[in-house]
Amino acid sequence: MADFNKVLEPGDYKNGELNVVIEIPTGSNHKIEWDREHACFMLDRVEPIAFAKPCNYGFIPRTIDEDGDELDVLMITDQPLTTGIWLKARILGVMKFVDGGEVDDKIIAVPEDDRNNGDKYQTFEDLPKQLIEQIRFHFNHYKDLKKPGSTEVKEFAGIEEAKKVIAASIERYAEAHPELKAKKELDSIAKDAKEAAKNLASEAKKAWKNATK
Repeated sequence: MADFNKVLEPGDYKNGELNVVIEIPTGSNHKIEWDREHACFMLDRVEPIAFAKPCNYGFIPRTIDEDGDELDVLMITDQPLTTGIWLKARILGVMKFVDGGEVDDKIIAVPEDDRNNGDKYQTFEDLPKQLIEQIRFHFNHYKDLKKPGSTEVKEFAGIEEAKKVIAASIERYAEAHPELKAKKELDSIAKDAKEAAKNLASEAKKAWKNATK
């Protein structure tokens, strides 16, 4: 299996787009997580069936949230998605969330190209209010049988706030992996050098044509 943190970028989040890897399908009570150390998925635990996920659950590659894990995504689709797939997604907003005293925010997103509903969801406010309340209830209570009161949904916020959360998570990942920053700088230098060489060749060609007229 490919290491998603090596083969995928976070996506063009500044323009509202993300790359998202799915861990848990809608309706599953299996807490499946991406294991960074072994670059594969693992079953962390089986939740009570009463707390099956109300939507697909996944993460953005090359991000680290304040809890030390990849930044989570609540992926809204009409039918469950399969563990292990990745997709291009559109940002709708963010659920501000605290788990055991740690910030554990969740980005809310939908597939970038959803021809079944005509891409009708453009912000989280377009989602059915009942779905939002189901999500709120789930995350406020899904640990009640073991750690009651340990989770709290603070608020739902819009796209701009979601982008700030994503940017901070990307920066944390970059700080933890300085080799990626160095590679990007080298790639940028190589790109600039290639463009400069192309321009120089073009100017030389023009000069040669003028000299042989």
